[in-house]
Amino acid sequence: MKAIEIRTYGGPEGLAVVDLPAAVPAAGEVVIAAEAVGVGGVDTVIRSGALAAYGFKEGHVPGSEVAGPVTAVGDGVDPSWIGRRVWGFTGTGGAYAEQAVAPVQEILPLPDGLSAADAVTLGSSGVVAHYALAHAHFAPGESVLVRGAAGSIGIMTVQLAARDGAAAVAVTTSSAERGARLGRLGATHVLDRAGNGGQDTPAGYDVIIDIVAGDAMPSFFDRLNPNGRMVAVGVVAGQPPADFGTKMLAAFRKSLSFATFSADTVTSADRHAVRGEQFAAAVRGELATVVHELLPLDQAVLAHRKMDDGEVFGRIVLTP
Repeated sequence: MKAIEIRTYGGPEGLAVVDLPAAVPAAGEVVIAAEAVGVGGVDTVIRSGALAAYGFKEGHVPGSEVAGPVTAVGDGVDPSWIGRRVWGFTGTGGAYAEQAVAPVQEILPLPDGLSAADAVTLGSSGVVAHYALAHAHFAPGESVLVRGAAGSIGIMTVQLAARDGAAAVAVTTSSAERGARLGRLGATHVLDRAGNGGQDTPAGYDVIIDIVAGDAMPSFFDRLNPNGRMVAVGVVAGQPPADFGTKMLAAFRKSLSFATFSADTVTSADRHAVRGEQFAAAVRGELATVVHELLPLDQAVLAHRKMDDGEVFGRIVLTP
């Protein structure tokens, strides 16, 4: 089968198309013939080499999200899965391929009316957005700022916050055109990347969901209301400064909170429950899935280049 592997860490040109043996499921696993593969921000971070200390090595096949029919099952898996179209989570890699292996507890049937591309655009990002807001103890009537809102997680966070009664949903983004698109999805205020906006911009926010991190993250503590909560769900701009907490401590009397959130801390059953509800909502037209572009699998380098250049609104999907 064709697959994409990281030959050398660094820029997108370090990705290469390779031939690998056909996928074989171990006990408790299924093989999915990929119709769509999601390109996520974490894929670009892994490819850059920034997470090499966590055990990622050259030769790694990126990707964690795939959708398509099940073609084989391992020992202990109900054979009735074969032929069913599913969304699957492959872990920290393995999805950039014509066939992908996923644990049976990490697959979910696709409802009629939901495309494979829509499934990999919503499948992980919607769950992260849902639980990030829950982790922040967001309540109706509170104001929310989504930092880095043009990606799939940000887009879902905007929609969920608006749907669940936020008094204001502000977004940071790189252009007025992107801001207008986010406005159609529920954003009420558009800010620049530094968090500055017009005269009607809220003076502070009860909740900030941060997908960006990077050097500028500490400055956003200044934009939290008293008892405000910031939850970091990504590091697409790199790690924040090592002393970022001093900014929060300097505002000690505001009782600010900071937390990280990873969907790894949520059981697969709970993730599936939320995912299933969101898939159904997307079919009903209540949640929008934003696919930036469909690209062939062998154009993964181009996909990553677009991600690095900040061109993507929504999610790029690879189609093997």
